[in-house]
Amino acid sequence: MSAACTTSTFPLSPELAQRPAAAVPPAVRRGAWQLGYGEATSLRASGASMLRIRQGRVWVTRDATDQWGSEDLVLAPGETLRVEAGERIVMEPWDTHGATYSWDAA
Repeated sequence: MSAACTTSTFPLSPELAQRPAAAVPPAVRRGAWQLGYGEATSLRASGASMLRIRQGRVWVTRDATDQWGSEDLVLAPGETLRVEAGERIVMEPWDTHGATYSWDAA
């Protein structure tokens, strides 16, 4: 993995905090990272990288660059996003089911 990563957790309502985490099949988890409901992560690519969504949907925001403004995307399972060297993205699960993703060299 060629990225700096930070994860932030947002406070959940008491009702959601009591809810059990969604089950993710072991085959999906292998070689991947999970984001639970209410979590967000920031990734900065040190080299060209590929974000692949394995389970769930994620809301991704790309930082603004000299060429264009920030961009919001929603990615579903099987979809990928190329992240160029030096580019930063922030992502969080789109819904309460969480998400699983992999981050590899492009």
